[in-house]
Amino acid sequence: MGGISIWQLIIVALILVLLFGSKKMRSLGSDLGSAIQGFKKSMQED
Repeated sequence: MGGISIWQLIIVALILVLLFGSKKMRSLGSDLGSAIQGFKKSMQED
């Protein structure tokens, strides 16, 4: 009790897909991944 179960995560993910659409979510995930990759690369250079 008190934690987030897998079913709650699935329901939230389904609501997000319904609101934003799968194409928008895919591009958002791609943008986030490239931003994290760029951040890691810049941290290694310093």
